[in-house]
Amino acid sequence: APTTAAAAPGKPAPARAALDRSIFRAYDIRGVIGKTLDAETARLIGQAIGSAMQAQDARTIVVGRDGRLSSPQMADALIEGLRQAGREVIDIGAAPTPVVYFAAYHLRAGSCVSVTGSHNPPDYNGFKIVIEGETLAGDAIQKLYERIAENQLYLADNPGMVSRRDVTEDYINRIAGDIQIERKLRVVVDCGSGIAGGIAPQLLEAIGADVEPLFCEVDGNFPHHHPDPSDPANLQDLVSVVKRVDADLGLAFDGDGDRLGVVTKSGEMIYPDRLLMLFAADVLERNPGACVIYDVKCTGHLAMHILRHGGSPLMWKTGHSLIKAKMRETEAELAGEMSGHFFFRERWYGFDDGLYAACRLLEILSSRSETPQEIFDTLPKGVSTPELKIKVEEGRQYTFIEDFLAKARFEGARLATIDGLRADWPDGWGLVRASNTTPVLVLRFDAKDAEALERIKNLFREQLLAVDPSLQLPF
Repeated sequence: APTTAAAAPGKPAPARAALDRSIFRAYDIRGVIGKTLDAETARLIGQAIGSAMQAQDARTIVVGRDGRLSSPQMADALIEGLRQAGREVIDIGAAPTPVVYFAAYHLRAGSCVSVTGSHNPPDYNGFKIVIEGETLAGDAIQKLYERIAENQLYLADNPGMVSRRDVTEDYINRIAGDIQIERKLRVVVDCGSGIAGGIAPQLLEAIGADVEPLFCEVDGNFPHHHPDPSDPANLQDLVSVVKRVDADLGLAFDGDGDRLGVVTKSGEMIYPDRLLMLFAADVLERNPGACVIYDVKCTGHLAMHILRHGGSPLMWKTGHSLIKAKMRETEAELAGEMSGHFFFRERWYGFDDGLYAACRLLEILSSRSETPQEIFDTLPKGVSTPELKIKVEEGRQYTFIEDFLAKARFEGARLATIDGLRADWPDGWGLVRASNTTPVLVLRFDAKDAEALERIKNLFREQLLAVDPSLQLPF
């Protein structure tokens, strides 16, 4: 009978001794190649995932990878570990994370791993993991670490089989079969040399858009700019091309294609919480009373907008796997995060998909006679900052938040502590939370006017420096 692998008696297991717990994060596994992550670690992670699947009697798993230079090696090692644990692997090759999620449904596998460093620097890589429809987060990811550290790894008598499939065409056909835009929109698509470049232009053309590609050649060195559309600095090339070719809109995707950024002809960056207002109004037309989930970084106008359109707003913790779990619990039809993750359960599968969200956006914009800029101008808007980040030592982001929660005092504010601390006043709000992907504190401020925004920033500035006077504040 197959057994749990055990280390040889009296011999230390050198590979496990080098295992770095810091790569097992809140929503996924992520580390620096050659420092905290290598092929042997990837193989052990594959065997740990396979062992967790064995415990659930789950047999088949899809594996796809992003365009990073280290991804082929990481994927091969991961697959070797999965096969050692007796799993049947369907390797879909280079594919955006949402296409990997799609393949798990389309091929009826139920489980998948996307090998990706997402929007991290080029020397990072990692794994986003789904087992039997559940995106692993928190304790489930820590349990993978414990399996490896304690050597509780299942070893099958015979390795599982591996087959190869390309689902790109299936994905495009599935979306284009449901979404066709009513009038042609000219869009510039900036993939920042990330893996979305291999599919985004074809997908948007398939739904009827006129596409001008920008940095769509996949290159793991990311030579033009970093593939993170939540940072306005990374959208400057897109803004200038949208103006130059007189496009209706600019769309940007992150390194693995699960996040969307949008800019208008005038060069305005449309923050994801305002895009979510548009998506919510559309979804609620067909699903009155539906729950719409948003994360703690979203504008205070959003909840009112959802209520006005007959929906049930719910604020929740930041993090794609945490949002997906909450969606399943509440049967929400739609969710979104300030980082640009959008989750459609209506007409789709409920996972975060920047490419699909772009198609839904063009569907809405093309159905109306106004220009995209005019449509966005109708959405409630105050003044707000983008995400602001304060770099700290690894792990310090968590202890800082503990200290801040214990000491901070905000008179007259309604406090939410589901994820860091958010203080809401009648005229605006401020937030500080710990990033779960990088050693930073994340802040955001949003108010009805510049005066209120400055007041709230000052209040946070005082409280932050009271906890740690050495912080370098970016505001």
